[in-house]
Amino acid sequence: MQTENGTATHFHTCPLCEANCNLKLVTRGREVVSVRGDDDDPFSHGFICPKGPAVAELDADPDRLRTPMIRRGETWHEATWDEAFREIDARLTKILAEHGRNAVGVYLGNPSAHHVGVALFSRAMLRTLGSHNVFSASTVDQMPKQVSAGLMFGTALSVPVPDVDRTDYLMILGANPLVSNGSLMTAPDMKGRIRAIRARGGKVVVLDPRRTRTAEESDEHVFIRPGTDALFLFGVVHVLLEEKLAKPGTLAPLLNGLERVAELAREFSPERVADACGIDAATIRRLARELAGAKTAAVYARIGTCTQEFGTTASWLVDVINVLTGNLDREGGAMFPKGAVGAANAMGAPGRGRGVKLGRFRSRVRGVPEVFGELPVVCLAEEIETPGSDQIRALITVAGNPALSTPNGERLTRALATLDFMVSVDIYLNETTRHAHVILPGLSPLEQSHFPFAFTQLAVRNFARYSRPTFAVPAGQVPEWQIMLRLAGIVAGQGPDASIDALDDFVFEQQLEKAIGSEHSPAYGRSADDVRRALAGRRGPERLLDLMLRTGPYGDGFGARDGLTLAQLEQSDHAIDLGPLAPRLPDLLRTPSGRIELAPEPVVADVERLRAKLAPATASARPLLLVGRRDLRSNNSWMHNVEALVSGKTRCTLHLHPEDAHALGLGDGETAVVRSRAGSIEVPVEITDGIMRGVVSVPHGWGHDQRGTRLGVAARVAGANSNRLAEEDRFDPVSGNAVLNGIEVRVERAAAANP
Repeated sequence: MQTENGTATHFHTCPLCEANCNLKLVTRGREVVSVRGDDDDPFSHGFICPKGPAVAELDADPDRLRTPMIRRGETWHEATWDEAFREIDARLTKILAEHGRNAVGVYLGNPSAHHVGVALFSRAMLRTLGSHNVFSASTVDQMPKQVSAGLMFGTALSVPVPDVDRTDYLMILGANPLVSNGSLMTAPDMKGRIRAIRARGGKVVVLDPRRTRTAEESDEHVFIRPGTDALFLFGVVHVLLEEKLAKPGTLAPLLNGLERVAELAREFSPERVADACGIDAATIRRLARELAGAKTAAVYARIGTCTQEFGTTASWLVDVINVLTGNLDREGGAMFPKGAVGAANAMGAPGRGRGVKLGRFRSRVRGVPEVFGELPVVCLAEEIETPGSDQIRALITVAGNPALSTPNGERLTRALATLDFMVSVDIYLNETTRHAHVILPGLSPLEQSHFPFAFTQLAVRNFARYSRPTFAVPAGQVPEWQIMLRLAGIVAGQGPDASIDALDDFVFEQQLEKAIGSEHSPAYGRSADDVRRALAGRRGPERLLDLMLRTGPYGDGFGARDGLTLAQLEQSDHAIDLGPLAPRLPDLLRTPSGRIELAPEPVVADVERLRAKLAPATASARPLLLVGRRDLRSNNSWMHNVEALVSGKTRCTLHLHPEDAHALGLGDGETAVVRSRAGSIEVPVEITDGIMRGVVSVPHGWGHDQRGTRLGVAARVAGANSNRLAEEDRFDPVSGNAVLNGIEVRVERAAAANP
C-alpha cells in the first residue's frame, strides 16, 4: 500500500520463532523503515518480541550470502548458479554411482520449518535421493513429544496444546513460553495470556530447575532436579489413581491400557520419587490434588523435558495426566488444533488409521532405529567417520548449523572436514557451512512468501495467514523451492539443467492425485483437469498451497462448498480467524485400534530404565548438572549475527547458585571452566539464586569463535558452545533425541584449571 511520502506498508508473518506474529512493515524502496506489530491481526493482536523488528536487520545483513559460493582448497569463489549446480552434479553424481544412495546424507535445520519452499519441496528432494541417512534438528529438540503423540493418537503432530485462553489451572514443566512465545504451542504474548489466567482466578504453576521469566509470572515455582520430570509425573499419576481422583469421563470408552498405566504407577509413589526429584512428597501430592480439583486444567511440558534421557516417557506422562484428570480434548484443557493445511489427523477416514511405525531401519554403526523416516543426529559424526558400505561420503545441509547445535560439536566438526563433498543451502558462511564445497544461498525472509504449515497445527487458536513477499526476488537470486528441485533433478540423474517446470509439475501431480482420490476429501471426484484449470497461473509453493488449502478441512473443495482458498488469504493482510479450539475426539485418532493408546509398548518397555533412578543418592554423591536456557532475543545460532539481538549485556554466561559458587571459590564475572566427559568450555560466571542448587546453566547456540566463517557480529560476541559438553552416546532410546539437559559436569576457576 503506497503512501504520500513515498513509503509503502506491508504485512508479513515473522518467521523467527514459533509464535508467528504478524508484522506491519513500512518500506521506502528496498529499505525497511519501521517494523511494528499488526494491531488488526486476530491471532497475534499487535504483539511482537524483540526478534520481530530485527527481521529488517537480518534482511540487510552484509554478511548474508547472496551469490553461490564454490570452495577450492581454503579459498571461496563467487559462482553463477549454473556453475554451482554443475559442480554439484559432477561430484555428487560420481559418489552416488560409486557408493549408492546411502552414501549421501542430509541434515535439515530448524529454519526449514519456517520456509514454504523448503517445507514443501525438500520432501521431493529427499524422496528422490532415497537415502536412509537423513537427520534433522528434530532429534535435538521435540522428537520425544512427536513420538509419544504418534504412539498415543496416531500421527506425529497430534500434539495436544493447552487451551490457555480458557484454562483455570496451567502446569508448566521444562518450558519458558514467555521467552519462546510457546514451543509446540504457537502462542504470541504468553505473558499476557498467563496474566489473564491469574486475573480470572486461575493458577499457574511452573516446575523448572531455573526461576525463569515464566516462573516469575506464575503463582508458584517449584525447583525440580534436571532429568527427573518423568519421576515427578509418575508420582502425580500415582496420586490420581491411589486416591481415586482420576476421572477420564467421556474419554473412558476411548482408552486402551488404563490398567497397565495403573500397574506401572504403583511403585512411583511421591515418597519414592521425592528424593530423586528434589521435591518433597507433600508438594507432589498437593499438586496432583490441585490438578484433579481444578475446574479445567492442562499440563504442558517442552524442551527441558524433551532433551533429557527420559524425554519420551516424560512427554507421554504429560498426556496421561491430561487424560486421567478428564482434561484432554475439552475446553480449558489440552486440546488438538485443526490446521488448515497438511494436518494428517484431518485427512482420510476419521477415527482410525495406520498409526506410526518406528524402527523400520537402523543406523549402520550403532544400530539406532529410525524415527519418522530419519535417524538421530547423535549418529551423524560416526556415520561419516566409520569406513564401510553406506558410509556417508557426501552431505547436504539445509538451513542448519549442526556443528553448533548437536552434541559433541568438535567431533562433528572434525568429521565434516573429512567428507568427499558437501553442499549447503544457507544464507551464512557459518561454523557448519565453512566445510561445504558449494553453498547455495537462500532468500531473505522478506523476499519470500510465508505460510506456517506446522505451526497452525500447534496453535492455541485456529487461524490461517498467508504473507506475500515484501520485496521481489533480486535479479540473479533463486528461491529455495527451485534450489530443492534442481537438487532433486541432480540426484534423480537428470543433470544440473533439469526442467524446473517439469519437476514442479511432477510434485504437483502427485499431490493432486491424493487430493481428489480420497473419498474423504472435499474435492473427491473432481476432474483433475478442472483442478488444473482452477490453479492455472500458479507455480511452485503457491500452487501446492492453494491445492492443499482447498482440499483441507476448511477448504472450498474447488467449488464443492464455501471455504478457504489461497485467493482469500492473499486478499487479507491479517490472519483469518478459524475459531477457538474445539473437541476433536474420536475423529482425530489415526491409531489402528481407533482408540487412545494410553500404554504404548515402546514407552512401557522403557519404564524399567526409569525405575533405576528411584535408588536414593546422598547429596554429596550428586554431581553438578548442566541445563540449557534461551534468551528472548535469541533463537538458535542463526540469530547471533544481528546486532540488535546481541547488543547489551553478555548473555552467554554460566548461571551458578551462590552456595555452589562459594563452594567452588568462584566470584561473579570470573571465568570458569566447565567440563564433561565430552569436552570443556570456558564461560563467565553469573551468580544467581534463580537456579536450583546443584544445577548450572549455559545457553545454547553460541560458540562463534571458529576460523573460516563470515559472521562479523557473531564472532565479536562469540560465547561458548554448550553442546561441546553433550555426549553423543547419550540419547533417549525411544525417540533417539539427544540428551542436552541433566549433563554431569565439573566446574572450576579457569586460572586453576589443569590442561
